[in-house]
Amino acid sequence: MLFFRSGLLLLALTTFASAQSSIKLIPMPREVHATADVPLPNGVRVVCAAPCSEEDHFAATDLGTSLQQRNISSVSPSGFVIELTRLTNHPIPNFTAEMKPEGYVISASHDALTVTAATAEGLFYGAQTVKQLIVGDGPRAVLRAANIRDWPAMKYRGLDDDLSRGPVPTLDFQKKQIRTIATYKLNIYSPYFEHTQQYASNPLMAPPGGSLSASDAKALVTYAQAYHVTIIPEQEAFGHLHHNLTWEQYSALAETPHGDVLAPGQPGSIPLIKQMFDELAVLYPGPFLHIGADETVDLGTGQTKADVDARGLGAVYLDFMQRIVTALQPLHRKLLFWGDIAQDSPDLLKKMPQSFKDSTIAIAWTYNPDPRGFDRYLTPFTQAGFETWVAPGVNNWSRVYPNNSYALLNIQEFIRDGQRLGSTGALTTIWNDDGEGLENMNWYGILFGAAASWQKGESSIPQFEDSYAQVFHGDMTGDLNEAQKEMMLAHDLLKQQAKTGDGSDGLFWLDPMSKDGQVYADKIRPYTHELRLHAERALTLIAEARAAAPAPPKTFSATAAPYNPADAYPSNPTSLRETDAIDALELGARRMDFIGLKFQLADEIAQGYQRAYDMRMTTDHAQRMDVARELSAINGTNGRIADLRDTYSLIRDLYQQAWLRSNRPYALRPVLEHYDYTIGLWLARSDKIRVAQRQWADSHTLPTAAELDIPAPPPAAAIH
Repeated sequence: MLFFRSGLLLLALTTFASAQSSIKLIPMPREVHATADVPLPNGVRVVCAAPCSEEDHFAATDLGTSLQQRNISSVSPSGFVIELTRLTNHPIPNFTAEMKPEGYVISASHDALTVTAATAEGLFYGAQTVKQLIVGDGPRAVLRAANIRDWPAMKYRGLDDDLSRGPVPTLDFQKKQIRTIATYKLNIYSPYFEHTQQYASNPLMAPPGGSLSASDAKALVTYAQAYHVTIIPEQEAFGHLHHNLTWEQYSALAETPHGDVLAPGQPGSIPLIKQMFDELAVLYPGPFLHIGADETVDLGTGQTKADVDARGLGAVYLDFMQRIVTALQPLHRKLLFWGDIAQDSPDLLKKMPQSFKDSTIAIAWTYNPDPRGFDRYLTPFTQAGFETWVAPGVNNWSRVYPNNSYALLNIQEFIRDGQRLGSTGALTTIWNDDGEGLENMNWYGILFGAAASWQKGESSIPQFEDSYAQVFHGDMTGDLNEAQKEMMLAHDLLKQQAKTGDGSDGLFWLDPMSKDGQVYADKIRPYTHELRLHAERALTLIAEARAAAPAPPKTFSATAAPYNPADAYPSNPTSLRETDAIDALELGARRMDFIGLKFQLADEIAQGYQRAYDMRMTTDHAQRMDVARELSAINGTNGRIADLRDTYSLIRDLYQQAWLRSNRPYALRPVLEHYDYTIGLWLARSDKIRVAQRQWADSHTLPTAAELDIPAPPPAAAIH
């Protein structure tokens, strides 16, 4: 055994340089010094040093379970030792006070890796880093051994998850979210509610099948505690309450009829808020509650117009916020609120009572990169003495796939500036504005948010882009990294060159032969070829990554025969992980490619019909056959309309499958109806042109393009 270990050490020393450069971690620790790669043919032996608390035992078990899912034994008697221990057992001289709350040290030797921390949180996070240090699956796994000192830059690091604009995740998927964000050292999960948390005191609000029950909430809280994740429920308490205010019994509380905003002057507004938050406080016993209070766009346009005209919007807004905070004071929670309205009243913020400032945290938010920086979103609060968090976004809303070009820059710059200005937390946000968001599309931005909030200063985008596929998916080829970049390039084409705005989802649905569609056709036409090449390159890279990493053997036993490299094991030592997210990436690429294809086919339909119509007066048999062929190319087997119909149908089915992997069936129907309606539109168009085909066969006459709602073809010079 000693000879075997010495051989491993010699092999590891010869690969030191490659080990130093190949360590890919998310987040990247503060200090990393690679030692040597250690092959793990016999797996590992995870040890929790005595006295091993329940929390530390969970960290060890979680590490072992994760490795076993990768076909790596975690209990092998002959495996490489990974020990989890507390600082009291294993004193480390440079374990500073700043490190103690959540920091850890990893020490590598020739025969063991030791994770040391002062707290259960620190030990858990050290174990998460160990997961990433082990590359590959089964007996071909390799430990990228290193000496590491690490601790977070921000105390609170979280995910804000929109559960009110369509998709509502299943409880099982929310548990997966908890496990996953904890793996990347996030410690906050904040579900966003407008009307999707069930309240016994307000039973009308929550839709059946599309809301979290009290038992769901309690189960989620209990589950998250083991992963050191705090649940912060966000219940909108001022604006964004449309679904609640449509009920007749609450109509008197609305600023405008069936609007979005509670009227501050109505006596029932505060009692309604208090009812909801009294229940939330019982269900979610953490130190925080989130009262929302953003985008109160109706305020001052209805019942409170006279008050706003007399005192100003900021004064009315902050006065009601003060009343909310006072009403909720008996709950003894720190109250989070969005800062977009209050930031415009810096002088009033300075005059707010100290009790208000002590009871709240202002969360600055904005979702695009900004070359001017983000100080102006924060300084109104910092100069008034408020604690602040920052909230960038994953840029997923109304997109066929998140625009990660914008998301990464927004996350990087906003969190950097937040750290510089003393923000204690960061919430990376998901919004499903068009009701079509798929949770598994968002991991790229979520993980970068985790990296940026843990790492000090400005996080490196290139470093993250180079690490993501290996760390999250186990993709050793890097193909999935490149596929993500291709999708970013596709977004850049649409937004920056074609200038179609942010709504790639709108382009996906837009009828290219409609009047509005023709306006966008003029914008996108020069870029459809390049757009499709980026999307199709992403699809090819995804396929290549999958082909390079077939499924490994199902089981691994430490007592099996010695490992033989000639055994039938994949040449690539890793099988892909998080395959639902890969499927979601593929779906996004297919939808992006179809945007380009759709506008190309619409042009071809218009051109083809024009050619047919121009030949309608011919008596030449060959030319009459050409007319028939042009019409068939539009509306025959493998015709342009069939291509549009069939692609929408395929994507519809793929979309439904992806939705149900993470969400409840609630709110899926309107999206599928949109697909069915759009497919029906092309079927109706097919029937209409089929009438023209019969007319040609019977009388050698054709209706005009306008009679068939076919637009005029673009000038030849516009076709690329």
